[in-house]
Order: sequence, then C-alpha cells, then structure tokens
Amino acid sequence: MKAVLCKEYGPPESLVVEEVPDLEPTGDQVVVSVQAAGVNFPDALIIQGKYQFKPPMPFAPGGEVSGIVAKVGSSVVGVNEGDRVIALTGWGGFAEQVAIGADRIVPMPDSMDFPTAAALMFTYGTSHYALRDRARLKTGESLLVLGAAGGVGLAAVEIGKAIGARVIAAASSADKLQVCREHGADDLIDYKAEDLKERVKALTGGNGVDVIYDPVGGEYSEPALRTMAWDGRFLVIGFAAGDIPKIPLNLALLKSCSIVGVFWGAFTAREPKRNQELIQELLGWYAEGTIKPHIYKTYPLEKAADAINDITDRKVKGKVVLLPGS
Repeated sequence: MKAVLCKEYGPPESLVVEEVPDLEPTGDQVVVSVQAAGVNFPDALIIQGKYQFKPPMPFAPGGEVSGIVAKVGSSVVGVNEGDRVIALTGWGGFAEQVAIGADRIVPMPDSMDFPTAAALMFTYGTSHYALRDRARLKTGESLLVLGAAGGVGLAAVEIGKAIGARVIAAASSADKLQVCREHGADDLIDYKAEDLKERVKALTGGNGVDVIYDPVGGEYSEPALRTMAWDGRFLVIGFAAGDIPKIPLNLALLKSCSIVGVFWGAFTAREPKRNQELIQELLGWYAEGTIKPHIYKTYPLEKAADAINDITDRKVKGKVVLLPGS
C-alpha cells in the first residue's frame, strides 16, 4: 500500500510517499481501506514535532479517515468486513490502509459520502465538545467565532446555530465571511478591515458576547476577550496564528468570566461514553440537514504537502480532504 511518511521532523515538503507492507490487525483492531482522509491543522504540527503526541518514526500523519473495513481482528465483535466506517486515528490516516482499535470507529450513515465523513469528526467533534460541554452554550446566548471560515470555526458557526445561539462570525476577508453567512452566521466581522472590539460592542449594544470560540490565538485573543460579557466563557481551541497569546488575567477578574481549555482528543479517550453521545447528536443533525461540512478542495495522496500548506497559509474555507484512490 501507499503511505505518506514523516521520516524526520520538518515542513510538509519533507514528507515522502512510499510503498509499505499491507497491514494486519491485532486481536482488537480492524484494518480500514481508506477512501478519504481529513486534513487538519494538527497534521502540520505533528510532522514538525510540535504536537502533544510524537509518534515513533516513520509515521503517517492524518487523524481522521473514512473507509471500508478490510480485515477484522480475532476479538472484535459487531464490526464486519465491508462495513463503511469513520475512524479517529490520531495519526496514520494519510495512507491507503490504517489499523485502528475497533472502539475508535463509528458506523457511517448510508446517506453520507466518504469525503464528507472524513471531514466531519475532527472539526465538528472539537466544536461540539467545546460549545456543549466546556462552554455550556445556551439558546439565546451570543457566540463570537474567530477564524470562523476555517474547519473548526465553520463547524462552530453551524453548531452554535443548531443550539440556538446568535452567532457572530469573524474572519479575515469578505469571501471567507460569505461562506460563514451561507452556513448560518447572523453577523459578520472582517477583523482585517474593522476594529474587532468596537464592532462587537456595536453589535451587542455594549453588552459583549457570552461565549468566544478562539482557534486562532495571536493578536486577536486579547481584543476578543475585552468584548466578553459578564460571566462569559472564553474557549481556548488552538493557535493557528502561530503565537500563543499572553492574556492579562485581570480581564477575567473584571468580567467574572472563565477562560476554558478545550482538548477534544484527550476527552475522547477519557470520556468515551460521553463522546459517543455527542457523536450521535452530530449525526442526527447531519441527517436533518442542520450541519453540512464545507469541503473546499480534495487532493490525491501524493499532494498531501499541498493540502497541509493550504491550511497553514490560511487559504482554506472549511475542510480539505485527501482521496487515496484518486
């Protein structure tokens, strides 16, 4: 089989595509024939040695895939060869096959295609956990989403609307904001052309926002926090801008607000039952048409470096997906 391999830490251009042996499952694993693999910002970090996990070399990046079960381990029950599944892999997904514990797969709905399935779990799972469990977002509250046209940002826009919040989408260009509008955003802020703090103040009548969703970091985190309403919740998702901001903690004191970390990957391992509950709600929303992943572009396996670069260069609106068979 073909796999995209990281043999030494470096930029996406250091990745190589090679033939490697086909996989065999251990007793509690299944081997999935990968039909599509979602590309996410952590893929850029893991190949540079900057992510929370550091797999042994060589490894394939890729944290989520969709595909068809090709082989089943001897102790696996309830999963059969030929099943269409979504798998949360952590890494290893940029390949024609991946071996994964049977407890890390989710049956694919019949109505869902493979690229959509590969674009769903990572971004929507993160945003759903963030808004449902960490922020406890309520109907009627206001939600400010930074980086709103990116993968997790656009998912947060849709999930915020599904919960019944007023969603304010902030992004860096008019075309990105148009995508946010198409996915349900109530109000838009171009923070390259407008003052973020003043615009939020105007939109909320000076009251500020109840929840801030921040996957960007950098120069926008502190101005966003300054727009927080009393008893608000600031969600720390990630740092796509590259810089981890140093927040003046007096702001949390003055606003009696919470700064809340969101580590979805660890949550899925620590609380698998609750994670399954959230996944089922997501799949229900998809079946209803309430959420729909926006796939910006697809790439063959050999173009994995281009896909990762497009994400780090912040060109992507929604998700990008690798198609190993293309």
